[in-house]
Amino acid sequence: MDKNQLKDLNHLKDLELQRSKDLLDYWLSYSNITTWQFWICLVLLILPLILLLLFLNKRKALLLGFYGYNVHVFFTYTDVLGSDRAYWSYPYKVMPILPSSFSLDVSFVPVAYMFFYQWILKTNRNYYLYMVILCALFAFVIKPIFVFVNLFQFDRGANYFHLFIGYIFVGLISKWITNLFVYMEKKGKE
Repeated sequence: MDKNQLKDLNHLKDLELQRSKDLLDYWLSYSNITTWQFWICLVLLILPLILLLLFLNKRKALLLGFYGYNVHVFFTYTDVLGSDRAYWSYPYKVMPILPSSFSLDVSFVPVAYMFFYQWILKTNRNYYLYMVILCALFAFVIKPIFVFVNLFQFDRGANYFHLFIGYIFVGLISKWITNLFVYMEKKGKE
């Protein structure tokens, strides 16, 4: 590594350290445990996980869990990409060291998708049709509520339709990856 590269790398590390300090200061000022927003974020993190433990179809736990993990991963990537590029932001979070959208990425959205998928499997409905409805519910009902109570903000021209496309992407890729692994498991048993 030459001197210029090392200098640039150290500059980037200094910026990251300053950003971490600024995020902690922001959290302490606006998003700490004395705010109602903190408690909403905490409920969005914990309540879905409790409901999942209570109502998950235990016979299909591995399939639903694998699908939910895919939702978690791809929703996190999508959300982090949008946040890092400043298309949207979450003004409040549970802990300053966690991503702003942690409650949604880890719990609320994946659990909602898992319950949706569990219902699809139980009722033998068309996944793609009802996934579009679920995505519309998230993008055009739930996110506007978050915007109204200032738990979510748009920036740089992003809008609800962009979120809708992101939710569709998450639903499609999660289902296709789950289908691929189910197919491989089936082939392995033959």
